[in-house]
Amino acid sequence: MVFFRTVFAIAGKDLRLEYRTRDVLPPMLVFSLLVIVVFNFAFDPGVGNTESFAPGVLLVAFTFAGMLGLARSFAAERELDAVRGLLLAPIDRSAVYVGKLLSNLVFLGVILVVSLAALGFFFGLDLIRNLHRVVFVLALTLPGFVAAGTLHAALTANLRLREILLPILLFPATVAPLIASVKALQEILRGETLSAVSDWLRLLAAYDIIIIVVGILTFEFILEEQG
Repeated sequence: MVFFRTVFAIAGKDLRLEYRTRDVLPPMLVFSLLVIVVFNFAFDPGVGNTESFAPGVLLVAFTFAGMLGLARSFAAERELDAVRGLLLAPIDRSAVYVGKLLSNLVFLGVILVVSLAALGFFFGLDLIRNLHRVVFVLALTLPGFVAAGTLHAALTANLRLREILLPILLFPATVAPLIASVKALQEILRGETLSAVSDWLRLLAAYDIIIIVVGILTFEFILEEQG
């Protein structure tokens, strides 16, 4: 019970802080929309192969915008020197990771929804027909990316070049699920069913489980190093 109270306290604190300061969501939203607009001019949506490159555009916009939010995941704790307080508190350290994971899921989930809507608008995609399948794939993509990003953000929180090191460390760790997501979305936008992309979906699900478990098991040691 204490574990879940700690999780919701950490996540609630991050959400309230964002509501008051607007430090994370607006820059991510602007960056994501700019990427999609630029790709809209780079590719001609009328050439007939929009389903091939649209998923890649979506994931590029999402991942690069997500970096901005993930880099700020531990900004408040770093600036206020609150990590020592977390280490001294009689709580499960993994609850801090899960709380951060939940708040980042909310932030990046908003970015993903807005990016998907912008993609459908600018590229003229008929998302309504396949919306439930697209949402299912993205729902498997989001947790793994956010879990890996939260873990790497904690790992680089106290480093001087953290904004540079975070993408360098995170992209190799997430390239496999991102490719799986792009491949699955390409087939679904061409009209395929979820069973036709089941191999990609199993890869995404396995990655989600593995990275979340790894994060829970290792976060305590990472937090102690940051303290």
